[in-house]
Amino acid sequence: MAKYNVVSMPGDGIGRIVLPETIRVLDAIGFDAEYVHADIGWEFWIHEGNPLPQATIELLAEHRLGLLGAVTSKPAPHAAAELKPELRDAGHTYYSPIVALRQHFDLDVCIRPCRSFAGNPLNFVHRSPDGGLEEPAVDAVIFRQNTEGLFSGIEWTDPPANVVDALASHPRFSRFSDTPTEDLAISTRVVTRSACTRILRAAFEYAAHHGYRSVTVCEKPNVLRETSGMMEQVAREVHREFADIQLWSTNIDAQMMWLTKNPEEYGVVVAGNLFGDIVSDAFAGLVGGLGFAASGNIGERVAVFEPTHGSAPKYEAIEPSIVNPIAMVLTAAMLLDHVGETDDALRVRDAVATVVKAGEVRTFDMLRIPGSTDVLERGAATTRRMTDAIIAAL
Repeated sequence: MAKYNVVSMPGDGIGRIVLPETIRVLDAIGFDAEYVHADIGWEFWIHEGNPLPQATIELLAEHRLGLLGAVTSKPAPHAAAELKPELRDAGHTYYSPIVALRQHFDLDVCIRPCRSFAGNPLNFVHRSPDGGLEEPAVDAVIFRQNTEGLFSGIEWTDPPANVVDALASHPRFSRFSDTPTEDLAISTRVVTRSACTRILRAAFEYAAHHGYRSVTVCEKPNVLRETSGMMEQVAREVHREFADIQLWSTNIDAQMMWLTKNPEEYGVVVAGNLFGDIVSDAFAGLVGGLGFAASGNIGERVAVFEPTHGSAPKYEAIEPSIVNPIAMVLTAAMLLDHVGETDDALRVRDAVATVVKAGEVRTFDMLRIPGSTDVLERGAATTRRMTDAIIAAL
């Protein structure tokens, strides 16, 4: 029997391309795993009215380890319009299957490393005083609270009377009192002390284990005084146990400016669900974009690993495939770390670094050209060629 069972969820679009390529890398490294296929994504919403089938939930509950390619998500009206006709009036409501997975298994700690690879033409650069270019090493790891905040799913359009009455008990709601309920859309930001404690403790422990000198809480406590305020308060409490690590605090808007001025100054960054999503994509843009952005969703019992890019369906049909598999490969390295195969994880990252630095094999995004059917003629590598290069570098 295999040492590990991994639930493999290709999902939609390019997820069906990059996940099999990544399994080739895991096979080449000698990772002793059996991959159990599971369904997820847009196709199952259209044909079943459920993008996250119950069978997939049961497989993850059994095996506790998942590798996800990508899924397509669309706003509710578009989702309803694409349902099979016989399902459209059956009471089905679209909900992101990734968010549903995170909440069902309480995958509350999301880790998103954003590290630059030397030689990547997409890396952030400074202009030096003498007019030259400097390429600082960016090594930020974002810890995103994954299950609460504005992504908790507690929202209404045309809210019921009891919700309006509850909100009306707050004096600041008075300016909305004359708004017809059908013209009201409300999303709640819910933050709990226990979830704040878990994400911050995970961040400080990670920083201590990996030698980072700072943990930055990136929120908006000057405006969101209660929710961001609780995150900051808990950060100060947890920080007492980690005196050797500096605790920094930034506002999300100011952080967007500072990370394009001095991103090399930041180590571990902690944020709530929405702000974590924003700051992790912003940092990813400094180290190559979403083609290099990996993530892990970690719970007490289950962990699911996924690249942060979307399904990009417009690229799926291009043959041969031109998409960059590196984000998915780095995601697999995170899975290896999670199960204790740290030497193999390091080998995978070193192989990626070797290929990027050599500069002989680059996908279209690394060449800074638009994705199209002619990119191979312009020197871009196929998905498979990039995977082959990584395997050769192992």
